[in-house]
Amino acid sequence: MSIVTVQLGQCGNQIGHEVFNAICGDVRGAHGLCSKKENESYRDACKERFFSEEESEVPVARAVLVDMEPKVISQTLSIAAGSGYWKYDDRSHFCQKQGSGNNWANGYSVHGPRHKEVIMNLVQKEAEKCDRLSGFFTMMSMAGGTGSGLGAFVTQCLRDAFPTSFILNHVIWPYGTGEVIVQNYNSVLTLSHLYQSSDALLVHENDVIHKICAQLMNIKQISFRDVNEVIAHQLGSVFQPTYTAGSGLHYSRNPLGDLMETLVPHPEFKMLGLRNIPQMPENSLAYSTFSWPGLLKHLRQMLIANAKMEEGIDWQVRPPHLGSSIPSSHSTNKPLHFNTSIANLVILRGKDMHSVDLGSFRDPSLYTSWLNPRDAFNAWKTPRAFNKYEKSASLVSNSKNLLKPLNSVVGKAWNMFASKAYIHQYTKFGIEEEDFLDSFTALEQVISSYTIL
Repeated sequence: MSIVTVQLGQCGNQIGHEVFNAICGDVRGAHGLCSKKENESYRDACKERFFSEEESEVPVARAVLVDMEPKVISQTLSIAAGSGYWKYDDRSHFCQKQGSGNNWANGYSVHGPRHKEVIMNLVQKEAEKCDRLSGFFTMMSMAGGTGSGLGAFVTQCLRDAFPTSFILNHVIWPYGTGEVIVQNYNSVLTLSHLYQSSDALLVHENDVIHKICAQLMNIKQISFRDVNEVIAHQLGSVFQPTYTAGSGLHYSRNPLGDLMETLVPHPEFKMLGLRNIPQMPENSLAYSTFSWPGLLKHLRQMLIANAKMEEGIDWQVRPPHLGSSIPSSHSTNKPLHFNTSIANLVILRGKDMHSVDLGSFRDPSLYTSWLNPRDAFNAWKTPRAFNKYEKSASLVSNSKNLLKPLNSVVGKAWNMFASKAYIHQYTKFGIEEEDFLDSFTALEQVISSYTIL
């Protein structure tokens, strides 16, 4: 089954381009470290998922590109075509001249309704090219105007037009110190609207990825491209083909459906975080060896201590002992800093992955009491190595790990709202104070649900 990617705004288009680059580089690489037959079925599954073949034999990304200014899209189209390995469909993009001025209301209330028909026609055409459509993967930032406002509008339109398809929103969380004065307003409005129409939100925090670039990748002058490459690597490590428990000897056919079924057991809990290890500069790979027990020990501790990368993990954090058989009240006794999960998915890529013991991730004390640990944990595997890493492990987690940034964004936005700062910029495009209050209420509910896990 195929995924149609919808790239929204400057950030969404730049990351989307890096994701297709990473996927294409991985498929073309001779570093699969597996049998020829395995490599071929992996390649076929990937192509069906992300690319359509045209007469030219250059794979064409299953993507729609949308932005309210032309510069980024025209750069993206030409760089992809210039690679010679893959390209975008020349007819699958839409841009305007004026931008959204970092104003969510402008993207959502003005550009969205005005250009809805053209954008949805492009999406419909891409969907019709798929033999079987798994769903939509939208990429957007929360801080600006087009990605966030238009992105939230387009996501609602996707839900209306494709009620039975899966929608996964990939959302970039802005830097804490931020480059846009109203980014917290934009973020609150985006998150509350996506929560209504999306099946899940997969979040990357700019601050975390910046740290990975500095501390793990040893990059001295970090550019947006460096940040986007790390994000693309992590996304590729999840969405490239794998064998799931139910897929038997074939690569999973329904990546988005499998992801939702595994990680989103309840519509109140839709926030997914992603960790991937190891991550290091390419020139260090030749000198590094990894064992599965070592990788998984680190990954598990990153989960329970809520560490976003493998450096600086707090090894003191331990899961609570479930000695008592008292039903659900043990959540309040959990140690400070312990990150309770609803559901976790571990993805292993590389040799000998069948011999790996994943018992430590099935520990009932890691999970909330209302879900059977057998249902709360899943593993996907493939013997094919990913992106030059002989062994790599990813963890997609529905847990409390985004509570802190969510609390922070809502708190900062509320302080501005209480003093009515910049509200007039939104009301002039039809977003009233009432709409803000609805968004705050919706996110307070999400915060409270995750807090009591």
